[in-house]
Order: sequence, then C-alpha cells, then structure tokens
Amino acid sequence: MKASALTPLHILSRVGAALLGGYCFVWGVTTLGIVLATALGMSFSEARTLFYLLAFLLFTAVFCWAFAAASHGRAWLVLAGGGAAMTLLGWLLAH
Repeated sequence: MKASALTPLHILSRVGAALLGGYCFVWGVTTLGIVLATALGMSFSEARTLFYLLAFLLFTAVFCWAFAAASHGRAWLVLAGGGAAMTLLGWLLAH
C-alpha cells in the first residue's frame, strides 16, 4: 500500500488490531498453553508462570506483525479470531 493511501482510519485499525487483537491472541495462547501443559503433567503454577513469561515475548511479536501484515483485515482475523478460537478451545478442554 502506498504511503499516500494511508488514512487515519486505516492506521487506527492497525493500532486496534495490534493492541486489542494482540491481547486476545496472547490470552488465547496462554489459556490453551496452560491447559495443555497441565494435561501433560506440569503443575498449574509452573505452567501459569511459564506462559505468563512467554506472553510478554509473544505480545511484542504479534504487535509488530499487526503493522507488517498485508492487510489490516487479515491482522484482525488472525489475532482476534485466532485468540477467540484458542480461548474457546482451552475453555472446552479445561471443562
């Protein structure tokens, strides 16, 4: 996309995808990771600590990716949609 085609709405959408979608994605990875790690025998507190520490690194990566993605729609779909799907899957596996 050309720099002249960037509108304030486009930039706001990227920022929203980076912050809100990134948070949702990291929440999903953390939820699913803790559930799977405890299912594999790791204690809950160790799994929680591990995935909370990894969450900081992952959020930084997905935040940057939201601005590098080919389209802001794809960024929203992958981050918010993927995060919601992983959270739902983690919740279903936990129950």
